[in-house]
Amino acid sequence: MWTIPNQITLFRIILIPIFLIIFYLPLSWSHFGAFAVFWLAAISDILDGYLARKLNQSSAFGAFIDPVADKLMVVVALVMIAQDYSSWLISIAAIIMIAREVFISALREFMSSIGKRDVIAVSNMGKYKTAAQMLGIMGLIWRPDYDIPLILFYLPHEVINYLSYGFYSIATVLTVTTWVSYFKAAWPELKAQ
Repeated sequence: MWTIPNQITLFRIILIPIFLIIFYLPLSWSHFGAFAVFWLAAISDILDGYLARKLNQSSAFGAFIDPVADKLMVVVALVMIAQDYSSWLISIAAIIMIAREVFISALREFMSSIGKRDVIAVSNMGKYKTAAQMLGIMGLIWRPDYDIPLILFYLPHEVINYLSYGFYSIATVLTVTTWVSYFKAAWPELKAQ
């Protein structure tokens, strides 16, 4: 049970209260610090999946706890963003994303109970949704209000903001698209039951 990938996943869960505390600290760098913690969590998600395959350490516990850790971090971040921006567009998108996660989790549980989980296996579109969601959330958490120096050129903060809103919007559209797609794939089984 305590394989390296599972330890990394549990580390990601431990990062959630750290992420929250840093975000709400009354310091000038609190948003950047929260962004860094969220980025670390996203990297650890990629790493634990890679190590589980590479070290042949996949487990039933890992298959259960990994998506729980992912969804907890994303839901916490979406709630924080909605509260921080106080924008109905950001909030509605956050509600759509959270609702989709709850619905698809319940759908996967049901499909597993009838031995048909493969019918709604993660699709490429679902992976694109996750990538856009992570990039959008990270940018909206960071919320830079200063120019960002990069190695080869200076990136104005407005560009980061536009990219963040762009990825967040793409993630919202892909959230709805994959939601409908998974439901359509599962519908024959739901109807049969």
